[in-house]
Amino acid sequence: MILSRDRNIGKSAQQRIGIMAVCFVLSIVYLSADKSYCFRVYLKDKGESPFRISSPESFLSPESVERRMLREVFVDETDFPISQAYMGELEATGVSLVVQSKWMKTVVVETPDSAVVERLKALPFVDSLTCVWNGVGRQGVLFCNEDDTSRLASKDDPLENQYGYAENQIAMLNGVRLHTSGYRGKGIRIAVIDAGFKNVDRIEAFSSMKLLGTRNITFPDRCVFREDDHGTKVLSCIAANMPGVMTGTAPEASFLLIKSEDTRGESPIEEDFWTAAVEYADSVGVDIISSSLGYFRYDSVIDYYRRDDLDGHTAFISRMANMAAKKGILIVSSAGNEGNNEWEKITFPADASDILTVGSITFDKEKSSFSSVGMTADFRIKPDVVAVGTKVCAVGSSGQIQIIDGTSFSAPTVAGLAACLWQAFPLLKNTDLIKLIKESSSQHQHPDVRLGYGIPDMFDAYNKANNDALRSF
Repeated sequence: MILSRDRNIGKSAQQRIGIMAVCFVLSIVYLSADKSYCFRVYLKDKGESPFRISSPESFLSPESVERRMLREVFVDETDFPISQAYMGELEATGVSLVVQSKWMKTVVVETPDSAVVERLKALPFVDSLTCVWNGVGRQGVLFCNEDDTSRLASKDDPLENQYGYAENQIAMLNGVRLHTSGYRGKGIRIAVIDAGFKNVDRIEAFSSMKLLGTRNITFPDRCVFREDDHGTKVLSCIAANMPGVMTGTAPEASFLLIKSEDTRGESPIEEDFWTAAVEYADSVGVDIISSSLGYFRYDSVIDYYRRDDLDGHTAFISRMANMAAKKGILIVSSAGNEGNNEWEKITFPADASDILTVGSITFDKEKSSFSSVGMTADFRIKPDVVAVGTKVCAVGSSGQIQIIDGTSFSAPTVAGLAACLWQAFPLLKNTDLIKLIKESSSQHQHPDVRLGYGIPDMFDAYNKANNDALRSF
């Protein structure tokens, strides 16, 4: 579920919304209407492994090993891949492999025959199964559109300040002072996991962006730049670099763009896609994951989760978020947009304990009415902090400025400034960074369930870290 509320909110001279141009015709062709089932297979173990902890370079990328060494994260057997022999035995039952997780010891398989469950259960290394998809065959949908290499330049009138229409949302976090001190995210790797990044490869505001690569987890044969612009807007809050129109919070960082959302509906398999996205991000050594996706209700099972499950270790996706945090990755997650709804609470994985959960406020520093609240079921404060998520400036798929709402956009604003802090103090651990940001926030002495620890002062966090570094000498 993508955590933005309004795609378009009217037009005005200073809050101009570029009207989205229809640049591609999207045709959906059903190649097969056959019924499909996807099962998450929980394994008892990962099988015999030829790998050794003493030689991490044989199963982890150099960048992933480097990040672990830098932040004193130990490599262990959870990092070993699942045995290929196990994969072969799963396929021999007649299923197709969809995604897997070495950290969670799970494999998602697809089959048109639900009776295959009994064959899967009979395998000696299988612990249990759960159905995560029930519908039209996942591989039966093809999105057809022509690539267009033309550039999309902004037509918005430039303002006199460098940050353009985004100045106030960054200044509220004292991020401008962090930038003027020389920290704009350089050297920090950020993965953005979202629903799609339509036209990012064509938009002028991203022309100087350092792109590490892309990955479409949901539909591996398709480009992330041709479907859905939610990720385009999210990314712009961090990576846009068009002085006078919009500058993001970490324009000099490097970016990995991953699609994990299936926008055709809501089903539990999206937690598996998100999990695979996180493991892929780890495999290329990212420092930060910015995620504006959250789940609590699915089309087929409305009461899939209850509020009591918001304990950080019940939901599959929340357990995965905590596992990624143990690997040294800073996960910045949107709190959710359920504040006006019956659920009201934060969504999953925002309840995970060792991640930074971000809610939304207005420019008047009041909680956005839609922003989800805490606390967690085990009585922890969530959200952790807040940033502007009402009438946020972002770049849409047309390349124009849009003014939109959602915790989807408060989270990446914070993620980018966290990258700037990590650039300044690269030896900090992810948990140290979270603690530093919370202690530098407006409500750090009296956190609550609406705003958490409050509005971060990122330059104050920088000064605190600098003073701590000086005292350590």
